[in-house]
Amino acid sequence: MLLLAKAVLGLGAFVAVAGTYVFHEGVIRVDVDESCGQENHVHFWVPATVVPAALHFAPRRNLEHAAEQVRPFLPALREISKELRKYSNAELVDVRDKDQHVRISVRDAKVYIDAVSEGENIHVSVPAETISDVADRLESVAPGV
Repeated sequence: MLLLAKAVLGLGAFVAVAGTYVFHEGVIRVDVDESCGQENHVHFWVPATVVPAALHFAPRRNLEHAAEQVRPFLPALREISKELRKYSNAELVDVRDKDQHVRISVRDAKVYIDAVSEGENIHVSVPAETISDVADRLESVAPGV
């Protein structure tokens, strides 16, 4: 019985540490609500640590192709990702039209993109650290950047 209790305690500690590691960078959230004709809802939450891990398993030729296409923007992406971490709360873009509203802001080291129109509501949040990780990985496979 004592051995079983130790095993359960060890497993519980492992799950707690693993959960802490997986969620230490935060969560990428994508929420899409459509009401054009029929109601469609997509709500997608992923731990942000999944993105850099997935980039390590992506085929190198695909990463090289992506890096080649974004090569002119990689230095800017690198600087933007560094600067975003300095702003705890800032509104970067706020555009309003008669029926549409787009807002891009930074809150608590996360980039929030909110687009609202008559039939669609789209909300995306990404930790700034994840943007930096993607820039690092693309720079590592793009020679000459």
